Amino acid sequence: MSSLTYDLTLAGLSVGSAAALTGIGLIVTYRATGVLNFAHGAIAMVCAFVLRQCVVVWDWPLWAGAVLTLLVLAPALGVVLERFVFRPLSVLGGDPAQTLVASIGVFVLLVGGAALVWGQGARDDAPELVSADPWGQLAVVLVLAVGVGAVIRRTRFGRELRAVVDDRQLAVLGGIDADRVAAAGWAFGSFTAGLTGVLLAPYVRLDPYGLPLLVMEVVAVAVAARMRSLPVAVLVALTVGVAQSQLTRLHPSGWGEPLLQAVGANLFVVALLVAALALPRVGTRDALPRTATARVPTPQGAWIVAVVLFLLPLGFAGSDLHTSVQVPALGVVLLSLVVVTGRGGQISLGQAAYAGLGALFTALLAAGRFPGLPRLPELAALAVAVVLVAPLGLLTGWPAITRRGLALALATFAVGVAVSRFVFAQPYATSGLSLDRPDGFDGDRAYYVLELALLALALLTTRALRRGRTGRALAALRDHESGASAAGVRVPALKLAAFVAGAALAALGGGMLGMGLRAFDPAAYDPVRSLLWFAAVVVLGADSTLGALGAAALLVGLDAGARGGVAAALIGVLAVLVGRFPGGPYQAVRAVAGRLRPSGPTALTPLGAEVRQRLRTSPGAPSSTPAPPPRPPAPDHEPRARGAGGRTTPSAGRAVLTTHDLHARYDGFTALAGVDLTVPPGRITAIIGPNGAGKSTLFHCLAGTIRPARGQVRLGDRDITRLSPHARTRLGIARTFQQLAVFPTLTVAENVRVGAEQGRIKDPAAADRALRLLHLDGPLRDAPAAGLPTGTLRRVELARALAGTPGVLLLDEPAAGLDTAEVTALARLLRALAADGTALLVVEHDLDLVADLADVVHVMTAGRIVASGPPAHVLDALDARETAV
Repeated sequence: MSSLTYDLTLAGLSVGSAAALTGIGLIVTYRATGVLNFAHGAIAMVCAFVLRQCVVVWDWPLWAGAVLTLLVLAPALGVVLERFVFRPLSVLGGDPAQTLVASIGVFVLLVGGAALVWGQGARDDAPELVSADPWGQLAVVLVLAVGVGAVIRRTRFGRELRAVVDDRQLAVLGGIDADRVAAAGWAFGSFTAGLTGVLLAPYVRLDPYGLPLLVMEVVAVAVAARMRSLPVAVLVALTVGVAQSQLTRLHPSGWGEPLLQAVGANLFVVALLVAALALPRVGTRDALPRTATARVPTPQGAWIVAVVLFLLPLGFAGSDLHTSVQVPALGVVLLSLVVVTGRGGQISLGQAAYAGLGALFTALLAAGRFPGLPRLPELAALAVAVVLVAPLGLLTGWPAITRRGLALALATFAVGVAVSRFVFAQPYATSGLSLDRPDGFDGDRAYYVLELALLALALLTTRALRRGRTGRALAALRDHESGASAAGVRVPALKLAAFVAGAALAALGGGMLGMGLRAFDPAAYDPVRSLLWFAAVVVLGADSTLGALGAAALLVGLDAGARGGVAAALIGVLAVLVGRFPGGPYQAVRAVAGRLRPSGPTALTPLGAEVRQRLRTSPGAPSSTPAPPPRPPAPDHEPRARGAGGRTTPSAGRAVLTTHDLHARYDGFTALAGVDLTVPPGRITAIIGPNGAGKSTLFHCLAGTIRPARGQVRLGDRDITRLSPHARTRLGIARTFQQLAVFPTLTVAENVRVGAEQGRIKDPAAADRALRLLHLDGPLRDAPAAGLPTGTLRRVELARALAGTPGVLLLDEPAAGLDTAEVTALARLLRALAADGTALLVVEHDLDLVADLADVVHVMTAGRIVASGPPAHVLDALDARETAV
């Protein structure tokens, strides 16, 4: 027994050493560039194939192949990726969404390229660089970990690396060559990826799909180390490796035997689930695949072409038609990503799991093998499968409530891998399954007609989620989550709804795909497919239903030949270029066309000039000079009578917003230290103070985006301390943001309508009143919010807040970016709102505006209110203190 334990420990150390190498490479790359390299496994696979090509095919000495692969190819590949893929993204601002898509694109490109070059079959003759004895591999890992740790902590390069990670722009201003640091990080990360690949290749399945996924499963060790600590990553990798090896000694019996064996064989997947779902999150920056430009409508002609192309296969026969039946089914699956990613702005790297579950449940129901349910006809089985899978969308929807960006990507990827390993790969669930087509639709042509009908239903569902109140709320969530919550959108519920709807559509498409192929094929729904599908939808337009259909046709059509990988290679190329054209190929075509369009004025021919002159002189012809637009009406409200001293008399019957003994701390720093504040109705309350005084923290506690450590926030007699921002909005507390929080893919009127639809009072005329009040009616109301001047966007944001008819209005730096005339108009409007009974709280640095506007001023310093009173008294006291100093 002791001998067996020793042998299993050695085997676990070998596996753990390879996992530790992956963790070291991922951490170094992340710390140097801020990028979680999803292509790490693909780089490992390519290096393993190249070493095999050199040694096995070309008969090179092992040492020569290893030198070329590990010391030349792997670092060079990392430098090339940094220079031509990720450096342009960092120069453009480092949008995490584009960086994530580019990283996945590199993965897809390398996988597709490897399939094209070496084929999709597995190889079992990879050369062995290091003996199976784990001590050599463990020594390599420890030497690398100690060496990298010493470089990061004790050298100038390490200090520069930490500076670049903390703030790249500030590091550049300090004279650090951030590009050199990033290139070095990528080179070392690629070297460790290549080393991992060549060490693993002799003992695992070497193929373009299996090895990259295997490497990505062990990303858990880097996540467990929070992408920072190399010792923690190595320790976790070795521990999980040994534990997984020791679990092979267990031989459970009974109904749980297959599942327990699956857990024992896939402990790194379990670790990935725990790390992604339970441990502190990494990459918390907002990484939503949104576009900063207005939504570009799809030309009607494009839909006509699409309809014609989808009807063409009805004239096919034989293998061509058999291939074509996969396109509508895959199109439905990709529409699920349009709902989750394009509409809701949520990253989902696990949609293949839901598609596979839809196919699996359909097959089980049709075969009478689903527990507790009788055998069903195929079409009924498909419908029931969709109903059963839809709630499982909560598996990825629930983490999305508190996760964004990289953390959400890891969570959804972990769920997809877990479903693949613990459901699709287990014979107890999938052995002996076959799947027939519905009665009356057995032939390819008849089944294709049924698929078109189901595709039309999916398109109508997707379109319904784009229009109306739900569509505007989803667009707000995608464009600016905090702004959507402040507008009253129930963000958590809307995220869950998007994931549930996406799971239902994916299950429908997966079931259709299974029936089209007449079998349940687990390989068709592996996690690599999820990455490929996500990249395809994003690069062809995440918010475009037509782009999803085009992606389905490309993926099926390009891989229909004898050699697979063409589609993956093409999608990979487009994905690595996503930073250039984040709106997809259609935006790229528009940009190119705009550059090619003549810039000078177009001259009329003599005939054209004669026709224009006749039109101008025709009786009753309209003038060619348009009439000037009417002047926007004045605000509906004017300042009402003022009380003594020229100040507004507070309105009766309105709730008072108050705080009691409010405390807040950040990482040991006290931001608020017992703040008591009253914001009465009919008054304008201002908060001033130096940077770091706690003004923003107090503002966020009032708005609900920060929960205080101690104390209360009350609205009237109600304690709202623990209420979410959208719940406070629905109670009548509206806010604006210091950094603009508008929804660029919506028009001005749609932005304001979101506030009216989600606010405290559902008044159909509220949006129009707010538009008139802020002078946003007329032609401006239908203009896209993207690209409007800052002053106009400030008015849009304020109009959206007012459209919900709030009783309390919180304004964070409302005059930022406004010129003198706009500030004057803003002050007039705020006085009118206060005269109408609204309670206003203003955090503002413009002391002249505060002096002219506020009824009461509070001065904050070091998390406390140190002075309060009328503006003249408080500001004069501040001036006297500054003069004395």
